[in-house]
Amino acid sequence: MPSNDARILLHTAVPSAAVGAIATVVSGVVAGGKGAIGAVVGTLVVILFMGIGQLVLQRTAKSLPHLFQAMGLMLYTAQLLVLFIFLALLKNTTLFDFKAFAFTLLATTVVWVAAQARAYMKAKITYIDPGNSGPKS
Repeated sequence: MPSNDARILLHTAVPSAAVGAIATVVSGVVAGGKGAIGAVVGTLVVILFMGIGQLVLQRTAKSLPHLFQAMGLMLYTAQLLVLFIFLALLKNTTLFDFKAFAFTLLATTVVWVAAQARAYMKAKITYIDPGNSGPKS
């Protein structure tokens, strides 16, 4: 993974993990042990789903740069749909507190997307190939 890609992934995963840690503490205080477990599961789900999506997007950017924007929009839509399906499937679970899970899922998803947007805006990514000086005569 090139350093730019790793840096972007790091700049998105760390703030999301920090929000997940805060949510775990708050959920543990408010809802007890099951709340803390729900917050941890929510954080892990977001980091896994969004991390895998980030890797897919980076591979698409390298191999099919003309599809990057469309792939990004499709990927985010698919991720949100999968997260909603995940919420629906776990709605009646007794393994952890569902409200803590859902609020942590929401908070970490918002932080991930915001951190990703910030990381891409701050990254110095060339969009012109400096090795290609034009058509050869």
